[in-house]
Amino acid sequence: MNLRSTALLSLVVFMMSTAAIAHHGTANYNTDNQVTVKGTVTDFEFNNPHVLIYMQGKDDSGKIVKWEGELTSPNHLSRAGWKKDTIKPGDVISITGYPTKSGAPEIWIQKVFAADGTQIDTSGGN
Repeated sequence: MNLRSTALLSLVVFMMSTAAIAHHGTANYNTDNQVTVKGTVTDFEFNNPHVLIYMQGKDDSGKIVKWEGELTSPNHLSRAGWKKDTIKPGDVISITGYPTKSGAPEIWIQKVFAADGTQIDTSGGN
């Protein structure tokens, strides 16, 4: 391998490693503030790399807002007892977590509550 090839390979490896670190960062979220949103689940994606919950809730003025909540991986949640049908479209739930700094209706979910107020474990045994 010549010097140019080695330099190019090093650059590619460096760029990939920073992307991996950035993917799991919290820079997008306001971790100094938590919000709770109650609403009806419209979709539940139990897929890698992160489980996603889509729901409709109302803002303070009563307007319908479509929310997206991000959880950890399906593998992690499976250790807490989650399955592909733990949450279903039509379920009424509450999610608590860190909102985006931009104000977009997205939450990095820390807690999930069923309609009766029972917390659904997200710890995964950790």
